[in-house]
Amino acid sequence: MIRTKSVHSPVEPRTDGLRILAARLRGRGLPADRYDVWMANLGPSEKLLREMQAGKISWAHFRRSYRDELFEDGSVDDRNRTIKNHGQKFTLRLLQHLARSQTITLLCHCAEDQRHCHRHVLKEIVSGKI
Repeated sequence: MIRTKSVHSPVEPRTDGLRILAARLRGRGLPADRYDVWMANLGPSEKLLREMQAGKISWAHFRRSYRDELFEDGSVDDRNRTIKNHGQKFTLRLLQHLARSQTITLLCHCAEDQRHCHRHVLKEIVSGKI
């Protein structure tokens, strides 16, 4: 099962399962006990996030661009002929596997009721709905 929450929402050990902070920045002063694992690579790029927050791009454009970033081939792929990283596909597969046997909660710094937040897009991707 995959859930989403704000990292600032109350921690619920019985229902949250593995709490994954999916944000490029951990956040100044954020206690490490607010999450179990920090996966900065699953957050949108700083540029994309700033553009969305500033209203320079639409939510639809942000969703497409964020998904593209997650699956973008990196420079590491240029240096390896056989095994390609292809963005975060292995990390996403790991999350899919974990979610089959336990609850994982994807966290970010947005407010709990924020509809336009990358954690919701990430949940859809991991759930196979995008």
